[in-house]
Amino acid sequence: MQLNEQAAALTARLIAATRTLVGDDPVARFGVAVSGGPDSMALLYLAARAFPGRVAAVTIDHQLRAASADEAAMVADWCATQGIPHAILTPDRPVEGNVHAWARALRYRLIEQWRARAGIDWIMTAHHADDQLETLMMRLNRGSGVAGLAGVRARTGRVIRPLLGERKAALEAFAQEQALPHVVDPSNADPRFDRAAMRAALAQAPWIDVQAGARSAAALAEAEAAIAWSAAALAADHVRADGAGWRLDRTDLPREYLRRLVLHMLEQAGAPLPRGDGLDRAIAVATDGGQASLGDWLLKGGANWTLRPAPPRR
Repeated sequence: MQLNEQAAALTARLIAATRTLVGDDPVARFGVAVSGGPDSMALLYLAARAFPGRVAAVTIDHQLRAASADEAAMVADWCATQGIPHAILTPDRPVEGNVHAWARALRYRLIEQWRARAGIDWIMTAHHADDQLETLMMRLNRGSGVAGLAGVRARTGRVIRPLLGERKAALEAFAQEQALPHVVDPSNADPRFDRAAMRAALAQAPWIDVQAGARSAAALAEAEAAIAWSAAALAADHVRADGAGWRLDRTDLPREYLRRLVLHMLEQAGAPLPRGDGLDRAIAVATDGGQASLGDWLLKGGANWTLRPAPPRR
């Protein structure tokens, strides 16, 4: 395939994926989150080609590496040559807790604020099929259920990920062939990080069909949406406030629905959601008619299940 044909094919797939996610709005504006890596630079190039005059770019300089300011400036310089509006955003609060979690939360919060200020309708990120498979395998190793195995969602709020069907190698090759300036984050190959270790392991398993894995994750995401929809209907019909707590008046349901309905009651109560297998143990006890603690709350089984505040500890 000639380069111009490759660009046309990638652009057509981007347009089709975007329309599937957000519809065909001829005036919608798109903000592309660009780290400076080859994936996000390829997305920016393609988006600007697909939606001319309706694309802006944003780069978050987390200020965690000495080179990050130069990388953000590299993106800004290229955008200037293409007539693409570009913003560089920096942290407004210090690092706290897990650095990766802090950086991710910061990134999405700052980008959403920028989106609202700039009148952008949708934010695009460059997550691709390889990212999806890595996420799927990492969550499989943690024993995740349907929601976790659905992986990276194609759409979350105002964020869309239209490249989930594309391979990382193809995007990198495209960036090289188009001579797009880009950098490679050294942490992407640092085995101390779980994702980098999984990436290295998958590279040694060429028999895995990455795009098939991405399609499976998409199917699981649809299944998760269907289960969530029906669970919400059950909650509306069968969960009621009951004094200082909550009551579930139907319990002849599959275990997955019971899990979601108990989580719904905890959310309604403003209680922290349990981690690990604590919830499953509590549901097993309630199914047998017993009573189990969920933090500062008590789940009691029987014909109706109730969730009530636990008595004060002595």
